[in-house]
Amino acid sequence: MTEPVRVIKAGDLVAADPTSGMLRMRAFELPILWAGQVITQPGITSGWHHHDKNESSLYIVSGVLRLEFEGSDEYLDAVAGDFVHVPAFTVHRESNPGAEPSLAVIARAGGGIPTVNVDAPH
Repeated sequence: MTEPVRVIKAGDLVAADPTSGMLRMRAFELPILWAGQVITQPGITSGWHHHDKNESSLYIVSGVLRLEFEGSDEYLDAVAGDFVHVPAFTVHRESNPGAEPSLAVIARAGGGIPTVNVDAPH
């Protein structure tokens, strides 16, 4: 029998997969799907990390989310209404250059380790 449809209320999210500088909250985790949100405060830069074999999708709900990634000296900014795709194994970090907290909804597919923190890009 399959599992029933369910609603995970905002108050039921749990802190998960910590990376310095950001607060990730998990809604649910299944063998090949992880869903939750991330809040990054203004002026904060996260630690370098990747998401193993998971493809990650972020939808920016509010604020600005800046992404830096291995192999580039440039960055990308995403704002409310934008989607971001982070390919599997991509070492990256996020920051918030804006004046308000950024909030992004995350979905990861692939079944890898949700977050792997690293010292710096290779």
